[in-house]
Amino acid sequence: MLVLLALQLLFTPVVGGDFIRCPESDPLHVPHEWYQSGDLLIGGITSQVFYIFFKYSFKRYPASEFFETVRMVTKLYQHVLALVFAVKEINGNSNILPNVTLGFHIYDSYYYEKMTYRTTLDLLFKSHRFIPNYKCSASKNLIAVIGGLGSDTTIYISHLLSLYKIPQFPYGSFAQEQRETVQLLFSYHVATEETHQYMGIIWLLKHFGWTWVGLFVVDDDSGEHFIKTLELLFSQHGICPAFIQQIPQKKRLNGWTEINNLFSKVYLLFKGRKVSIHVVSGDTQTMLFLITIICSLNDEYKELASIGKVWITTSQIDFAISNLERYLNLAVFHGSISLTIHSQKLLGFDEFLQVIKPYRTLEDGFVKGFWEQAFECVLPDSKIQGRKCTGKERLDSLPESVFEMRMLGHSYGIYNAVYAVAHALQAMYSSRSTYQSVFRGKNTEFHDPQPWQLHQFLQGISFNNSAGETVSFDENGKIGSGFDIMNMLMFPNNSIVRVNVGRVDPKAPKGKEITLHEDLLEWHKGFNHILPVSRCSDSCHPGYQKRNKEGEQFCCYDCAPCSEGKISVQHDTGDCSKCPEEHYPSKDQDRCVPKMINFLSYEEPMGTCLASVTVSLSLITVWILRTFIKHKDTPIVKANNKDVTYALLISLLLCFLCSFLFLGRPSKLTCFFQQSAFGIIFTVAVSCVLAKTITVVVAFMATKPGSSIRKWVGKRLTTSIVLSCSLIQMCICALWLGTTPPFPDLDSQSMTKEIIAKCNEGSVVMFYITLGYMGLLSSISFTVAFFARKLPDSFNEAKFITFSMLMFCSVWLSFVPTYLSTKGKYMVAVEIFSILASSAGLLCCIFFPKCYIIVLRPELNKREQIMTKKVLKNQAAPFLSPVEQD
Repeated sequence: MLVLLALQLLFTPVVGGDFIRCPESDPLHVPHEWYQSGDLLIGGITSQVFYIFFKYSFKRYPASEFFETVRMVTKLYQHVLALVFAVKEINGNSNILPNVTLGFHIYDSYYYEKMTYRTTLDLLFKSHRFIPNYKCSASKNLIAVIGGLGSDTTIYISHLLSLYKIPQFPYGSFAQEQRETVQLLFSYHVATEETHQYMGIIWLLKHFGWTWVGLFVVDDDSGEHFIKTLELLFSQHGICPAFIQQIPQKKRLNGWTEINNLFSKVYLLFKGRKVSIHVVSGDTQTMLFLITIICSLNDEYKELASIGKVWITTSQIDFAISNLERYLNLAVFHGSISLTIHSQKLLGFDEFLQVIKPYRTLEDGFVKGFWEQAFECVLPDSKIQGRKCTGKERLDSLPESVFEMRMLGHSYGIYNAVYAVAHALQAMYSSRSTYQSVFRGKNTEFHDPQPWQLHQFLQGISFNNSAGETVSFDENGKIGSGFDIMNMLMFPNNSIVRVNVGRVDPKAPKGKEITLHEDLLEWHKGFNHILPVSRCSDSCHPGYQKRNKEGEQFCCYDCAPCSEGKISVQHDTGDCSKCPEEHYPSKDQDRCVPKMINFLSYEEPMGTCLASVTVSLSLITVWILRTFIKHKDTPIVKANNKDVTYALLISLLLCFLCSFLFLGRPSKLTCFFQQSAFGIIFTVAVSCVLAKTITVVVAFMATKPGSSIRKWVGKRLTTSIVLSCSLIQMCICALWLGTTPPFPDLDSQSMTKEIIAKCNEGSVVMFYITLGYMGLLSSISFTVAFFARKLPDSFNEAKFITFSMLMFCSVWLSFVPTYLSTKGKYMVAVEIFSILASSAGLLCCIFFPKCYIIVLRPELNKREQIMTKKVLKNQAAPFLSPVEQD
């Protein structure tokens, strides 16, 4: 506002008498201007020309020295032509504003704050003479302004236009935060905001695995915002900035020393081999300066040309050159990826460009400078000496870095902005015509529309342009058509071929906002046709994890093997993970291998062997039982309490058979009966042995004269012992099964590569109570038999019981530590072996001597022989130990 006030004071009209005296000529002539009259004017402020401005001492009139050496980015002349082309189309279209002729008034911002204010004031007030805030001639019906390209230029223009509520159409892309900060209330953005551009850059970096990225950023407010935003996004997506180099604007450089220092810095950064990806943010001037630095390093450039780099440029940057960079080799930028504002081919635009000639339109103040710099010649009316232009040069003969026949993204936005104004005016015209027809008769003349009236019609405007795309502004005054991802191919004559390889479309469904045709991409020749890599550290392969280096960014790390029991499947894993319970790590720790389910099956050798032994011992037990039943009336069977003997043999048979409950994959039924059946059956067997032992002791004591124990001798005692002892175990098992019964379970923790299919005891306490009770009975039986081992020979069975119980207890005492120290199917095998061994010990020690007499020596199976110590001892000798024989 201070600038506006100063300009108003500087150019205030002189009041003399009763009239206002206006200056006869502008105090400062602006050379680049294109004016075409019309009923309504659309203003335009482009950014293609820049000068080097000097400081002024105000000791003499400045007009003669204000403009010095001029440089033009010739490629951006298309922005002016796009506006003229759109106005020409509309005026030639009878369906849009049939009774209104649109005109235009176009200036340049010169990339300079003061000149931007000046040219904006010209748009507002100048007709034939410059008179700020006064109308000294015919009315200038400025209805809207299209501009500017950069955020700074846009803000400067808005400072003045917002005072009059004139619609402004910035055609460059900048951040939403910048727009909200300066409150561009009357602006309509025809380019997508930079937020989606950031998303596109991050997506590209992540897609190709580029985590070590260099940033070249213009040194201004927009550059600071770019750095701040991108650094935050980098940290969120695992990307690190290798360096951040700010490129100062040329008007801010202070002498050759600063320029040389900047050259050296950029050269050293560019030579860095690990940083293959460079992101450049700024404007076309930024890229021009970067091109000048990198491509003009004389002898060093030959070395740089072979270094493969990928340049990712933002939408405000175009690969354009001025006359100073005309003969620099741009091959180092071959394969760059450029995010450009989305555009489409427009019918008739090529033909329109073909007719542009330096003398065709005298009002075009841009064409002279453009023609001379683009074709490197001078027009005949120029005071400069040099090769003369013929005027017949063709635009399509120029390299794309100088001028492009294809419509650029910014030009496409300008074209849509002009049509948006025209359609809004058409809507306003229709609205007024309806109003006047109803209330004011048939007068439908379009009368003096005001710019502020256009806003309500712009907010709801929607139309299809000549390319067939729908153009409409949202509630925030933005079109948001997205960005095209272009692959830039450079050729020796500085021709540039743009290959459209993808799109950033904010209006696409979620997850599909970005598309990329990777097969169309072409990289710099230094990459040898392979995907570029840009990382601070080499990738960690599966089986390894990243370990950060102290004092460095998180993208710089070492690779350490995963700890035991963990794996990493992907590259660059931050932390190794454990496999699911049903899997185990592979040898290289790069994948999870399914565990095999482990159980003792019948098919494997161990299971087959145990099953065969079980069947054999069961058959032997059946044969012994049959033998005893067959010879039940013989003295040796009667002398050993045949009922208890039968019970013992049946229980031993069941003990052998219960081994089958442990073979095969556990099921609900087998697990439910497995341990309880084993506990009860063994308890019955041990109870029978205990009953037989106690019977021997009681029988001996009953032989003493006057003994009162005689009444206990008989079946009642043995039956009571067996039933009572067995009943206690049954109660324990019933309590166990009723509260926490065993169930089939899978143990994936005990073994690394196998899952153990087992029966979970349900209650370990009840399991050990069952075993403990059975061990208690065995201990009592062993103790009683041990003390009865020296009774008279007629009761020699006590010695056999002692030896059998010694074997029984030894087996089960060995069972506990062995069982606890084994895993998987071997635990089951240990338990089956213990069952078979202890049962076989009882069977052999107690019944084999008797079977030997019954079957092989029937002559000894007589009452008088049994009562004879010597005979019994001699015949039983083969089955006794040396100690017992003594």
